[in-house]
Amino acid sequence: MEQPWTHTTVLLNEAVDALFPDPSQAAGTYVDATFGRGGHARAILARLGPEGRLIAFDKDAEAVAEAARIEDARFSIRHQGFRDLGELPPRSVAGLLMDLGISSPQIDNPARGFSFRFDGPLDMRMDTTRGESVSEWLATAEQQQIAEVIRDYGEERFAVQIAKAIVARRQERGPISTTAELAELVAGTVKTREPGQNPATRTFQAFRIFINAELEELQQALEASLSVLQPGGRLAVISFHSLEDRIVKQFIAQHSKEVYDRRAPFAAPKAMKLKALGRIKPSKAEVDGNPRSRSAILRVAERTAEGL
Repeated sequence: MEQPWTHTTVLLNEAVDALFPDPSQAAGTYVDATFGRGGHARAILARLGPEGRLIAFDKDAEAVAEAARIEDARFSIRHQGFRDLGELPPRSVAGLLMDLGISSPQIDNPARGFSFRFDGPLDMRMDTTRGESVSEWLATAEQQQIAEVIRDYGEERFAVQIAKAIVARRQERGPISTTAELAELVAGTVKTREPGQNPATRTFQAFRIFINAELEELQQALEASLSVLQPGGRLAVISFHSLEDRIVKQFIAQHSKEVYDRRAPFAAPKAMKLKALGRIKPSKAEVDGNPRSRSAILRVAERTAEGL
């Protein structure tokens, strides 16, 4: 019997409200760039009128299978990462939502290898149909590269020590192949940790972000949003850790101000392409009901008519 992995959608109403400033039924094209298990997508469909359309993206084959259960002619799913947003026609999208990170079913399914709480194959690929797993990468990666990944994507101060331990273990007993092996190795290497945090938290985050090129894909998707959003179109991005949120915050800030050319002080400035509409965090009630939402931040911006 298939395990019914559950998922509680974070900032559901807040994110969907941000996409629809007009309470009337929408007739435009909307994009859910990270379908996951469809919580946001189903809420968006509920806001759309008969002429509305929703296009979803997801790299995870299991998410695509879940999307197939939605019997709605207004909905379509693409088995692609949101780095491919730029394939949509220019100025064709009225609202674009990105819910970053991993979903609860991915975390809670040991076979996916995302969590140190369960023993399973050390995989961590969002799309299991292509690319190499974390275990395959660790089998050949140089110590310096492993350390850089743990430091840069996990913000782990013991990155060098963990990388040394991984390489030493590989030389002595062969590559690490399971999540339990990696978690045990990190716990034996990291001697101090923030209260309540597993020693392996940052390392697992780092390997997941790296193996899926998550930050690079986010940058590409944000840049593509400037092309596909129509004037007045909304961009809503939910992030769950500082690396993601910093990229989103800086992107919106960069395009929410007029840029003057110092070499031509009397020339008209380049018009801003976005209007920042603020950030939203989960309510206390949401965090109490779903502790995984505690680090979430929703940032919202609107595409301007300038700079097109």
